[in-house]
Amino acid sequence: MKRPLTTLVTAAVLGSLALASGCSGEPVSFDTPSASAAPAGGDGGRAGRPSAKPGEPGKPGRPPVPATLMPTGPKAEFTTENTVDDGTKIGVTTLEGRKSGFSGKVWVWAPPQYFEAEYAASGFPVLIALPGGNGYPKNYWMGTDLKLQSSISKWSREGKSLPFIVVMPVLNPDDKHYYDGSDIPGHPKMGTWMTEDVPDFVRANFRTFDSRDGWAFMGSSSGAFVGLKSVLKHPEKFKAVIASGPDTVPDSPLWAGHEAEKAANDPEKLAKALSAQPSSPGKDVYLAFQIGTRESGLTNLRSFIRDYGKGPVKTRLEVIQDGGHNARTYVKGMGDGSIQWISEHMQAPVPSS
Repeated sequence: MKRPLTTLVTAAVLGSLALASGCSGEPVSFDTPSASAAPAGGDGGRAGRPSAKPGEPGKPGRPPVPATLMPTGPKAEFTTENTVDDGTKIGVTTLEGRKSGFSGKVWVWAPPQYFEAEYAASGFPVLIALPGGNGYPKNYWMGTDLKLQSSISKWSREGKSLPFIVVMPVLNPDDKHYYDGSDIPGHPKMGTWMTEDVPDFVRANFRTFDSRDGWAFMGSSSGAFVGLKSVLKHPEKFKAVIASGPDTVPDSPLWAGHEAEKAANDPEKLAKALSAQPSSPGKDVYLAFQIGTRESGLTNLRSFIRDYGKGPVKTRLEVIQDGGHNARTYVKGMGDGSIQWISEHMQAPVPSS
């Protein structure tokens, strides 16, 4: 059952208030002269060096760097939603999902490194950040009050995080129901929106990697459920998730009469099936769970890890002291270790020789 989200909704309101004073609505571009001038090259855009820990590419014995995918288009038109304290912009656009048929807002932020000439030929890892609550009509991670983007900027300079592109789509098509990030029969295809349309949109507009090593989710509460389920259902597309205060079973009332489809979107069933398979580099997923000591759910997460944290299902649990069921707690937990753990298993951008 979805838990009360008072503190998460409060964060969303604060984020909206912060935006009200800082939103310009002016056009913003994520292209740069160095990026547009960077050749795809005879190697197909591949920034061909192996990578190790965050900010430490080039170590021997690592798998080859996956091909960089230059933006494929069509190019979206972004307007400025907010400005981060390092001067980078959070942009927003409306995405008309070609595969899902759903149209909704998507907010995006690129780290400072994305605009540096030495990374102009390199892809960047993507973090799809999902809010708690209904996550409609806004995704509260697009505000600067929670400091998600400024924290990633800081952590990446410290070597604790990769410099992720942060993508923040709306979570649900309305504020009446939870749709569990799934294609519930007879309703908007939010599973297709989240795992196909949104990634396609990112590839159309940003330099990314041609590998699941460059794709992860992060989410709070209901958004954590969607991120967790998406990674477990599509390990061929996504490698990691930071799931904070998550539910681990689908519970939307819209599943009534669709038990088979509901089971196909159940993280516990998906994890059980995946954990029974042998571990392999192309299949392993990394589930970074977070929970505060002042919220319920710790026993459930420990049971999930005990029962399914085997084989390709790699897990980590961050218990946040004095933390509650709210977004600020979860950003703190990310800095305490969760963001570094998933970063160590993902692909870093590679500077030019």
